[in-house]
Amino acid sequence: MASDSKSFARRDRLLEIEVAVRKLWEDEQVFRAESRENLPKEGEKFFSTFPFPYMNGYLHIGHAFSLSKVDFASAYHRLRGANVLLPFGFHCTGMPIKASADKLSREIQQFGNPPVFTAEDNTKVVAEVEEESSDTPALPGQFKGKKSKVAAKSGGQVYQWEIMRSFGLTDSEIAEFQDPYKWLYYFPPLAVEDLKAYGLGCDWRRSFVTTDVNPFFDAFVRWQMRKLKSMGKIVKDRRYTVFSPLDGQPCADHDRATGEGVQPQEYTLIKMEVVKPFPLKLGPLEGKNVYLAAATLRPETMYGQTNAWVLPDGKYGAYEISETDVFILTERAALNLAYQNFSKIPQKPSCLVELTGHDLIGLPLRSPLSVTDIIYALPMMTILTNKGTGIVTSVPSDAPDDYMALKDLNDKPDFQKKFGVKQEWLPSEIIPIINIPEFGDRAAEKVCLDLKIKSQNDKEKLVEAKRLTYLKGFTEGTMLIGEFVGRKVQEIKPIIKTKLIESGEAIIYSEPEKPVMSRSGDECVVALTDQWYITYGETEWRNMAEECLSKMNLYSEETRHGFEHTLSWLNQWACSRSFGLGTRIPWDEQFLVESLSDSSLYMAYYTVAHFFHGGEDMYKGSKSLIQPQQMNDEVWEYLFCDGPYPKSSDIPSAEKILFRII
Repeated sequence: MASDSKSFARRDRLLEIEVAVRKLWEDEQVFRAESRENLPKEGEKFFSTFPFPYMNGYLHIGHAFSLSKVDFASAYHRLRGANVLLPFGFHCTGMPIKASADKLSREIQQFGNPPVFTAEDNTKVVAEVEEESSDTPALPGQFKGKKSKVAAKSGGQVYQWEIMRSFGLTDSEIAEFQDPYKWLYYFPPLAVEDLKAYGLGCDWRRSFVTTDVNPFFDAFVRWQMRKLKSMGKIVKDRRYTVFSPLDGQPCADHDRATGEGVQPQEYTLIKMEVVKPFPLKLGPLEGKNVYLAAATLRPETMYGQTNAWVLPDGKYGAYEISETDVFILTERAALNLAYQNFSKIPQKPSCLVELTGHDLIGLPLRSPLSVTDIIYALPMMTILTNKGTGIVTSVPSDAPDDYMALKDLNDKPDFQKKFGVKQEWLPSEIIPIINIPEFGDRAAEKVCLDLKIKSQNDKEKLVEAKRLTYLKGFTEGTMLIGEFVGRKVQEIKPIIKTKLIESGEAIIYSEPEKPVMSRSGDECVVALTDQWYITYGETEWRNMAEECLSKMNLYSEETRHGFEHTLSWLNQWACSRSFGLGTRIPWDEQFLVESLSDSSLYMAYYTVAHFFHGGEDMYKGSKSLIQPQQMNDEVWEYLFCDGPYPKSSDIPSAEKILFRII
């Protein structure tokens, strides 16, 4: 025992020093930052902030790793004599906490309180946790729950109760977390303890939590939203948005378990009419207009359609779009359409007949713009049913995939026989539609020959073939057919799309670029929603942002490129939601302010937070010299926007504090 004790003496001594130094820092208020009036002279200032972490669990090693950069930089400037402000707040706005609380409630309803999971359930949980965490180092001590935390972001595949147990909570304690506000009061104080143990050089008087449990921050966000609206920067609009059907609201980045940064992808959905008489399987659809619905990104190529493709073993359905129209496509695509107002029952796909790809092979079709009057549905083995509609138009002169699939059918009689393909269904010729420099008017055939592609299963080579031809075809290709002969593809692409939609031969269809899972555990769709948006892409704002970026001293060109990329696509950003925690939109209180929109200016709040919260209370400001209702827009304007001095006679204490702040 003696030898064991001696071996830890140096470590124990270091720990003693650490405790003593932390106490010294606190007693001497080393990290408190005051405004310049309270300093002997004005000198260099350094203000550093860290993206405030979300409070649906403990802080973890990733936070410490990133925070170390801010902490070290602050210490460096402090040693140089600068007046350094390093604050730290806690984010609770949005749906992750509410979603987790609701998961606990559902698990109690399903499995009891405390829940009793079957052996099979527990085996599944362990396997998924390990799989999700295979590349994540385990954390020591109380942070051993990191694996479960990672798995928790995988779309609800792990029970929330198990995640909470991994935090070291008892079953009776876990049950209390069905109330989402329990999370707000439980985890932030523990985070403060951990950060103090870490040794963060922070002015803790300025810490705060978001949502309406903090009436001062709530008032700050309300002012922010009212100001943006008065400037014309917030508008109400209908647009395509990634949406969680389970939560019944848009699913922003912070609300996603997977798919951060994924945006809606817009397609032109081509209505390929099924020619009557219908086969027996489609008998229940008599009297309806029935279409195979094919999603395309290249409507200008529809002149060259020779057939349609279906996945033989794919699952399809005939879905009611309206009283008269029926679309044949996958269930996934039908769900997206239902949330875009293309369903007889809004937001609920109505399937009249369940089908497979085998049922569709050989269907005669009339397709918009095709120079061939009747084309047929044929089998293609490489169709993905988790993208698009599962129905694909075939343009073999321009699309390498189509060219090789058609070549396989023509060259392999056994393949035709297997799927009952008749010779008369096969197109007799390839139809040139676009001339591309270096590739000619049969670009797909040339690039497949150049790359020695053998079949439709040469996926990597086909990806390369499309890379070589598609962009060049768009930027340099000229039309050889139709009313726009001789014109550049990039000029007439939007024109053809508009004509197809206006004629009723196509509709706009949108879906997520990649799969998105909400933190509630369901796969998201794209919905056409009516909500409030911040117009970040407005010309004046974007020009100001670009000018600011040009003056910024960045340490990496990669960082600058990241900013430039974001400015290039950021346009309207949904700032309202109907589910979760946060601040109500002042003029439309059925909505909450979206979690990223309430955190765009929180760094400014740090500069005054210590006056509102009395240096102790992160929540309701019980020690404050001023009341939340006194913080009207006039006061916020004076604090942050050089507004006129507040004249209201009912805020004498505010005047006193404002003098001290400014």
